Amino acid sequence: MLPYFTEENSVETVNARMSEGANPRLVQVMSALVKHLHAFAKEIELSQSEWEVAIDFLTRTGQICSPERQEFILLSDTLGLSMLVDAINNRRPAGATENTVLGPFHVAGAPEREMGASICLDGKGESCLFEGRVLDLNGNPIEGARVDVWSDNAEGFYDVQQPDIQPKWNNRGIFTTGADGHYRFVGIKPVSYPIPDDGPVGQMLAHLGRHPYRPAHMHYIVTAPGYEKLVTHTFVGEDEYLDSDTVFGVKNTLIAPYERLQDGLAEWRSPFDFVLVQENTSAER
Repeated sequence: MLPYFTEENSVETVNARMSEGANPRLVQVMSALVKHLHAFAKEIELSQSEWEVAIDFLTRTGQICSPERQEFILLSDTLGLSMLVDAINNRRPAGATENTVLGPFHVAGAPEREMGASICLDGKGESCLFEGRVLDLNGNPIEGARVDVWSDNAEGFYDVQQPDIQPKWNNRGIFTTGADGHYRFVGIKPVSYPIPDDGPVGQMLAHLGRHPYRPAHMHYIVTAPGYEKLVTHTFVGEDEYLDSDTVFGVKNTLIAPYERLQDGLAEWRSPFDFVLVQENTSAER
């Protein structure tokens, strides 16, 4: 007969209730969750009032969620869990471009644009030429790589946040590499911006003395047949929030140079090469 629940045997008692016929992976995940959750409560000797605050926080987090806003993802981001899951699932060989979080503002179906075209449709911000190559681990160019790009505007908002203000598809586009693996487009030099902080997650950050800002960055999804999908950003060097990104998305290898241009197509130039990994290469390591 199973023992009744006590403080000492709490983990064993709860986990023993799981059916032998349950999905093995579900049992593994839930058993570990119970183990660590109970250990957390015991370590800090969680009070009844603190537990009630936590329940209220989670309730309000769910209540503010909508098709346009996912506060639980925001919570995961600001606790570093999103980046940890991303890191676990995107281990790559040395020399390959690193992943980082997708973020909430990617939109499928962005327009295919001619190589070198501008993605800035509102004419605001400091123009920037983004260019580089898509390569394999041996330095060979990859033909037919699709480079899906998006960024905020000069005020720090994405077009989907301001549908009545910004043109649709502002600062978005897809470019396909030729035989030389080269990509090239004109956008704006991104600016840093705060995540939505008017809800429970913002209140949590304020109580912890943390700011809600993300350093300036350009988003990329790079795909090519036979290669692993790359989801990443390039960050503006010298940004004041590089070492305190509220979602922990910065990696040293993703900080890109921004060179001031004296004349030509844009005010700035940001060169960056993307190195893709062939499918199954990472799994073999």
